[in-house]
Parts: sequence; C-alpha cells; structure tokens
Amino acid sequence: MKRVYVDEKWCLGCHLCEYYCAFANSGKSDMVDAFKNMKLSPRIRIEEGREGAKAISFAVSCRHCDEPFCVKSCIAGAIRQEDGIVVIDSEKCVGCCTCILVCPFGALSPSQNGTMLKCELCINNAGGVPACVKGCINRAIVFEER
Repeated sequence: MKRVYVDEKWCLGCHLCEYYCAFANSGKSDMVDAFKNMKLSPRIRIEEGREGAKAISFAVSCRHCDEPFCVKSCIAGAIRQEDGIVVIDSEKCVGCCTCILVCPFGALSPSQNGTMLKCELCINNAGGVPACVKGCINRAIVFEER
C-alpha cells in the first residue's frame, strides 16, 4: 500500500503542505474562499525544532499502521480501516480524544467542532495523490510504496 513519507532533510518548514491539505479538505473550489474567516485545519502538520545547532523541520501525518491503536481504542467505533487506509466517520466520533492519547505518532487532532481529524490520504478529494505531496515544493513529502 502506498503511504506518505517525509524526508526531514529536505523539509524547508514552509508549511505549504498544511495549506494544501486544509484546502483539499475544505470542500471549497477556491483557496481564498476556503481560508477567508476560517481557522486552518490541516490533517498534516509541520513540527520544528533543533538537532544540536542545526534547525530541523518535518511533517507529521498518519502512518496508516497495519494494526492501528486508534482503531482498537475508539470507544464509538468511529475509526476503521478500509483497504489499509485508516479513516474517521465524523458522524460517529464523540470527541473523547482517546485516539490522540494512543497514537504513537501524534497524527490526530481535534477539529473546530470537536471531532477528530487525521490524514486519510485524500481518498475523497485529490484524485490519487495526497494534496500535501502535490504541494510540497521541495519534494520532501512523497507518496510511495516501501
């Protein structure tokens, strides 16, 4: 199965992946309309820090684990696996945040309405390649099988 992988040595920390992700999941056809008077809600996020004297940045997103803890821990049954992709049914999500606590990669976050958000590989909106991958100008984010 193809997954999103990040090479932190190529990540510039520009946050474009976050914008492309949020736009792809906004349901809007115009980027300006998507972000006007709205809080950015990407399903991928850039973490920045230091490794010694060197600045480092990398993208954090769902790894679509073979045996995901989030699926096993979801008390509402809102998280499931479909063809290897871990997805959230926002209609079932009760916002308990248990999935956030059990995810070893920190890939989930609450949305503005309290239900959980995570990368779903743009299965509903990008036509095969996740928006973060398409938008990464330095090709630090790739979508491939390993």
